[in-house]
Amino acid sequence: MKTFKFKKYMAAGLMALSLTQLTTSCSDYLDKEPDTELDTDMVFSNRDKVYGWLATVYNVIHKPDKWSLTADGYEVMSDDMVPSERWRQWDWAQVVDKITGSWTVNSPWDGDLWARMPLFVRHGLIFQQKIHAMPDHDLPQSEVDNMKNEVKFLCAYAWWLMAENYGGVPFTGNTIAATDADISTLMTGQSTFDDVVNYCDKEMLEAANALPAVYSDPAKYGRINKIMALTVRSRMLLFAASPLVNGNKKFAKEYAEYKNDKDEQIFNPVYDHNKWIKAAEACKLCIDEAEKAGYALYTEQGPNGKIDPFMSTYNVHIKKWSEGNREITFPVTKGNDYRNTFLRVVSVREYGGGNGLGVYQGFVDAFFTKNGLPISDPNSGYQENKADGTPIFSTKVDDRSDETTWQYGTGKPGEVTGKGIYAMYCNREPRFYNAVSFHGSRLCVTGGERAYDFFYDGRDNIQSSSPHDAPQNGYLARKGLCVTDNYKEGTITDRQGFIYRLAFTYLDYAEAENEAYDTDAARLESLKYLNKIRERAGVRQYTFDAVEIEDPDYIHIDNTQEAVRKAVYMERRVELCCENNRWFDIRRLMLAEDIPEMNGACYGMNAQGDNKADFFKRTKFMTRVWRPAYYWFPIYYQEADKNPKLHQPPFWDQTVTDGDTEGGDE
Repeated sequence: MKTFKFKKYMAAGLMALSLTQLTTSCSDYLDKEPDTELDTDMVFSNRDKVYGWLATVYNVIHKPDKWSLTADGYEVMSDDMVPSERWRQWDWAQVVDKITGSWTVNSPWDGDLWARMPLFVRHGLIFQQKIHAMPDHDLPQSEVDNMKNEVKFLCAYAWWLMAENYGGVPFTGNTIAATDADISTLMTGQSTFDDVVNYCDKEMLEAANALPAVYSDPAKYGRINKIMALTVRSRMLLFAASPLVNGNKKFAKEYAEYKNDKDEQIFNPVYDHNKWIKAAEACKLCIDEAEKAGYALYTEQGPNGKIDPFMSTYNVHIKKWSEGNREITFPVTKGNDYRNTFLRVVSVREYGGGNGLGVYQGFVDAFFTKNGLPISDPNSGYQENKADGTPIFSTKVDDRSDETTWQYGTGKPGEVTGKGIYAMYCNREPRFYNAVSFHGSRLCVTGGERAYDFFYDGRDNIQSSSPHDAPQNGYLARKGLCVTDNYKEGTITDRQGFIYRLAFTYLDYAEAENEAYDTDAARLESLKYLNKIRERAGVRQYTFDAVEIEDPDYIHIDNTQEAVRKAVYMERRVELCCENNRWFDIRRLMLAEDIPEMNGACYGMNAQGDNKADFFKRTKFMTRVWRPAYYWFPIYYQEADKNPKLHQPPFWDQTVTDGDTEGGDE
């Protein structure tokens, strides 16, 4: 039997997709003619075109955001990564404008969910209606049934992506509008948020229950399976239980006034605690099914026989499923923009890069110290400056060769930082060193190993020419980077793109369980999964027991719901950073107003400093603007003008447009 492996990518128009047939020689078997120009009965009588149609529906799945930063832009809109502000003169303008207060109903957005998702849903519903077995053409009923369930999930996922971003959407469920329908019939009003969630919950669970957790045929890797469906479902229910949409008290008046054309409140104004219970149950179901099928946190063993936290937290983003990375729960096998987006913009100019995608000082500060405490804790041992403000520098090498073979600190295995490194960056937890490139950290590009030099007009901060390709605040993003990749030479490690990994669901469950049940048992359960993440990260775990401050294995926290909530939030900030999570956490928990990097002065090191005394100063490099409207994407003005039944999300009707009427996200 022939097998197929999807190579899904967006191209001009809707149907220009390819599918690779795994035979003795790979060949592109799709006709160049778009399927939309064919009679649907002809399409569904041809096995190859059936798979081509299925590949179109798979475009519901976007590229991992970090590899397509100028499209969705979620990771830049959060307080994770910040591009050079001067890049707005190119294709970064859509994203930069959204963080500097220029976001209006006229603003373009390449995420384009409002336009694209309904089209993919329509194609999915037609697929489910038309597909049939063709035993004589190697398309058995079992494969047809599986594909129908893949599409069932994908259609629900499309609706959820819209609701997650826009709030109220013109939801039509399983209805396919007739092609000759009157235009007024096609103008659908918005459904309530809960109606969309409830529909998607049912569809995703049904699909999950009918799909395998892992495909026995490796050629099917990346096609929707049980764990992918359960992962998205559990994250959707976590969002639906969160304060933004579950009895929003902060903006009670404005959200109560947000109604559809039937005068129904789009967001339920009454808090429903059962939503947290449902979210906790969904997360636990996902975890149980995943672990039963062999999914697990990715770990590597260190020299001491224990988990190597440096290599584990590095390679979880590099290694493929086929290389033993069983943590990946939602892979993306379509072509990605790692090389031409993320790798390019974090690579230094010497190696052909844009050299301007950084992180905020608040991001740097979020990581724990070596002993697992936040830098604000007086017992953390954190140092930065002397009493007179003079920066402190290390006088010894931080050698952790007993626990790791990681060699991306000084070039020698186990050495994390060398002498002369600013104290702010010393004695930090392993994840920090895999997430941030700072002055003095090691550039590990094959053939170009040396220390980063971010001083003014230094090797990696040349501002006297092309200042747009220079770090704004002394940092470059690093998480997810294969540090040996050489963009200039094209020496690029073959990567596995993914949207979610098991660590997401562990932390989702830790949060939901703690919120669902204010009991000792629930808090212990939350700590169990929180500690799995911390153990892999090489930092001390939490306990409710009384332990000494310097206990080598545990940190005491209070046995209260609030204490566990705080611990979970801190861990999510660090473990899931730069993975297209933070934007959604900030929104669903309504944190933006209290985060300086979202709503005020943004700091880093002084990129204008050409010596230690001047460079190592917390220095404001930009000011961000946040408005309550930004919790939701607006309906692009042209779409709103076409359909009088549509109502803008809260606060957007109060937002003044900028007069730009070109482009658009829809």
